[in-house]
Amino acid sequence: MSNIAQHATAIYQNLPLPAGSAIGIVALLLLDHVRPVPLPGPRAPRRAAGAAALAAGCALNVWALVERRHRTSGEFQLEQPEALVTTGPYAFSRHPMYAGWWLIHLGVGLVRGSAWVAATLPAAVLVEHFGGSVVEERELRRRFGAEYARYGGRVPRYAGRSRRRVTGAAR
Repeated sequence: MSNIAQHATAIYQNLPLPAGSAIGIVALLLLDHVRPVPLPGPRAPRRAAGAAALAAGCALNVWALVERRHRTSGEFQLEQPEALVTTGPYAFSRHPMYAGWWLIHLGVGLVRGSAWVAATLPAAVLVEHFGGSVVEERELRRRFGAEYARYGGRVPRYAGRSRRRVTGAAR
């Protein structure tokens, strides 16, 4: 393999671009082009909501990626973390990059005004849940043991309330 191809492959492997979201967004755009199914309602508020979702998703992904890179002492490898990252967006979600991509996917659908997002987004979420986060968590449990178990016990997988238990004395 040429040096340029090796460098391009290394860059691609460190991009937080899950296959489910990439395929889902492409499918959304293709379906919308071939057989448009418009979302109901006024266009301006829908586009504003879509732009907000896109911006939030991009910001979440960048924040998570920066946090991961800050916890890397050597060459950054997205799929091979040196340490368990529990700060930044990882303090609120064990998988903020997936959540970020889902916001981007939703944003694309809303900006385009395509009802296809109602089919492509859940499909992407299912693919990434079973083929991504569940597999990743199994590896993280193997790699980080009790530290990951404690983390998983207090931080939700994607979003929601922290699962910290309140002791009787703290109530």
